[in-house]
Parts: sequence; C-alpha cells; structure tokens
Amino acid sequence: MNERKSLDTLCAALCYAMGIDAPEKANAAHTQLCEYIDKAFDGKKADRIFMYNPDAIAEWIYKKYPQLLKGVIERKDIEIAYETVMPSVTPVCFGTMYTGAQPCVHGIQKYEKPVLAIDTIFDALIRSGKKPVILAENNCSIAKIFLEREMEYFIYDSIDELNAKACEIIMKDEYDFVVVYNGNYDHIMHKSGPESIGALAELRANDCAFSCFDVMIKEHWKNHNTLLAFAMDHGCHEIDGNCGSHGLDCAEDLHITHFYKAYKAE
Repeated sequence: MNERKSLDTLCAALCYAMGIDAPEKANAAHTQLCEYIDKAFDGKKADRIFMYNPDAIAEWIYKKYPQLLKGVIERKDIEIAYETVMPSVTPVCFGTMYTGAQPCVHGIQKYEKPVLAIDTIFDALIRSGKKPVILAENNCSIAKIFLEREMEYFIYDSIDELNAKACEIIMKDEYDFVVVYNGNYDHIMHKSGPESIGALAELRANDCAFSCFDVMIKEHWKNHNTLLAFAMDHGCHEIDGNCGSHGLDCAEDLHITHFYKAYKAE
C-alpha cells in the first residue's frame, strides 16, 4: 500500500480525473491516484465518478475483518491509505474530502453542519458544465453541508430508499459525479461498538451495496470512462460500555483506506 497522505489530497485528484480545475482552496492532488487514473484511462479523463461514502469504517476494522469487505476487495484495482483530519468527525472530514482544504480553511472544526461557504468540488463541477448529485440520509452531514448549489439532492429517511434511488440514477445515466452516503455502520457502531455483531453486519451491508453498484455501473455505464470509489470519512474506536466513538487524534480514528476501480469505456 502507498505512503499515507492527508485526506485533503483526494479532492484535487478527483478533479484531475475529470479534467477540471480543483476548488480554490484545495491542496495538491494525491500523486499515486492521479498516476493510476492516467494509466487506467490511457491518458484520457473520466467522464463519470461514483463516490460510495460509508461512514466510520476504520482501516483497522478492514484489516481485521477483510472477509466482510470481500466484494470491495475483489473489485478494487488500487487501495490508498489516508490520514483523515482532526477532529475526526463526519462533517469535518467530508468537508475536507470535497473541498480539499483543511478544517481551519473550510470552516467546520467541530461536530456541526453549516452550509459550507468555501468553494467545493460540486461548485467546480458545476462551473465546468457537469452534473453532480448527492444521495444521503435525512439530517446527516452530507445532506446539509453541501446545500445551496445548483445541483440535485435526493434525501431519504432510510438507506434502502436512497440506495434504490442510486440504482435508478445509475440506470438512467444522467449525472457525471454521484455521491452516495451510507451511515449504517456508524449508527450501530456508536450504540454497540465497532466489533459488535450488529456493527459488523452493517459493514457487510456496505460491502453488498457497493458490489451491487459496481455490477450496475458495469452494465449501464459501458460508454463512459468511470472511476468508482469506496471512500469513508474517518475511523472509530471502542469506548467504555461496549460503545463506539471517533474524534480523537489516534490511529484508530485517523487511519482509513479507500478503494478505487476504473472502468474504460467500451
């Protein structure tokens, strides 16, 4: 696996993949991801990116229970180790993922969900004439902090509903940059711990959802250069009372691994 870089290197790499300028405050692109994109698409650019964003799946969880992410592992071409940002909580980390800026720059530095005023990847996509879309659960961070852009948002009360909508979006093939957030592992992990039966069942559910999206993308996006990502925000650790948490400056919370797969247009 590669040398660990900050999560703030992802945004500019995604923009590089699509051949657009990065957001104004984005840090430099992740070199290895850019090199992979060049090789995978023979020097051409992606015209579709599908970002599957599960929540709180730590690198240590992936390494301890790889059998529960079998579908992701079998499908990926490359895995990239990142160090997420502090404090390692959802709005802070996704703020960095999709602006390329550190928390002190994008402005979310604690667990709160304001609409980001800073330039984001969604603004960059819109300026370039591309169509982004966000699918997320009601009241979650991704459903709130990227609002007020000229783009589509599909916000649902359940993961089943939003994943079904994601499948519909894949089949209709109308959007260039698709973000799908699933917070189910995080929800259960907080209540019963990162390694509880319930939490690990949700980890497996994330694997199944990603695998389903992969199958559909291969079928319905054959005419596109597509980059597919399994990209979480932060990790997690166990606390007293058999519960789970995150937000600390520790490897369990900060170290994450993303998985990428490129499909060339047929």
